[in-house]
Amino acid sequence: MSNQDATKFLLSESDLPKQWYNINADLPVPPQPVLHPGTQEPVTPDFLAVLFPMELIMQEVSAERYIDIPEEVREIYKLYRPTPLLRARRLEKALDTPAHIYYKYEGVSPAGSHKPNTAIPQAFYNKAAGTKALTTETGAGQWGSALALACNFFDLALEVYMVKVSYQQKPYRRVLMETFGAEVFASPTNRTNYGRSVLEQDADNPGSLGIAISEAVEAAASSNGAKKYSLGSVLGHVLMHQSVIGEEALKQMDLAGEYPDVVIGCVGGGSNFSGIAYPFLRQNLRDGQRTRLLAVEPTAAPSLTKGVYAFDYGDTARTAPIVRMHTLGHSFVPAPIHAGGLRYHGMAPSLCALYDAGYIEARAVPQVPTFEAAAQFARAEGILPAPESAHAIRAAIDEALDAKEKGEKRVILFNLSGHGHFDLGAYENFLAGNLENYEYPAARVKAALADLPKVNLPEPAVG
Repeated sequence: MSNQDATKFLLSESDLPKQWYNINADLPVPPQPVLHPGTQEPVTPDFLAVLFPMELIMQEVSAERYIDIPEEVREIYKLYRPTPLLRARRLEKALDTPAHIYYKYEGVSPAGSHKPNTAIPQAFYNKAAGTKALTTETGAGQWGSALALACNFFDLALEVYMVKVSYQQKPYRRVLMETFGAEVFASPTNRTNYGRSVLEQDADNPGSLGIAISEAVEAAASSNGAKKYSLGSVLGHVLMHQSVIGEEALKQMDLAGEYPDVVIGCVGGGSNFSGIAYPFLRQNLRDGQRTRLLAVEPTAAPSLTKGVYAFDYGDTARTAPIVRMHTLGHSFVPAPIHAGGLRYHGMAPSLCALYDAGYIEARAVPQVPTFEAAAQFARAEGILPAPESAHAIRAAIDEALDAKEKGEKRVILFNLSGHGHFDLGAYENFLAGNLENYEYPAARVKAALADLPKVNLPEPAVG
């Protein structure tokens, strides 16, 4: 059987990347400053050191194109990496499309998603720096599960602030985190000053990633150095750690004898999309490839497609640094869609800069058509996708149908960033016809955008 006839494209352990790819080295747009939330001056390493170990801070500002992956991290990666790349032949047949659809399946990790790719190195660097405990937030629970797994491996305590609506929708994610030894709290909580202030205003607040971030940051910053904070998306070092996805996919597409015309990923904070897309963007920038890079978000939280490109706080309490990103306003609380990992008001700054400059495309899709695509994929390919990942599937199917309508072959690659085995409640609601579409809440976003910080910096020149 030739590679053109194969369905699964596997790499050996020897193909596991030895380095992460850092987009900062090739970023075709000027870097944006990261500002202190109080003074609005550029943040210093001392400010960041309250939350992060110095090695991660140095990765955040590094302009090195490649950064070596520690051997201790690679050894744990080998539990599940390299992950498989598959051709969705049965889905192609169901769609009757001339397009070739490939997907990189990150759901084979012990936590069921792409998130361990950064959780493991973050736990490693914290352990090496003498950290004893971490705090973090989680939406749907995939990040919390991954960090709980990693903290277990490195004997670190973990405190997880889980968005309340997801805490209620996905109880088994909490059980998984607790099995790995983490403490999990429904955010907003009574454990932090900010959580108490939110509950005083609205005792039934469903929570958001912005609120949970605020609580986790406060818990670390007020611990007198006893705890550090760990973030599962948005920051540069997080996106860099995820580049193992795209580096492997490049080798696997070579095994398939094809090269993608379009690479697709869902976006909430930007980590899984950047993980698969940035190595292909490097090939566009350095080798003249012309692959389209498509980020897909929910219409309920359309940061890229409907947000403004402005400086904003990374969290709701205005304690995280101010960064320039496409934002819906730090006080905006998205509707309680089942894709909890995408309920964030902003987006990774590097991704936003690239989108603003036209290097990346974005599309927003509603909840019900997204679940329709997820069900169609599951029935064809046998994998139940996470609701977040289903956004990428929706766009991949739409691309394949567009290719069919135009009568053209199109090579489509998407990141299936996690499985949906803990999301059966969402699928139960979908099958019962109980899901609804949430559109862009213009009035609420307008109110949230009125609260953006007033930052006076010159507009950067786009190169």
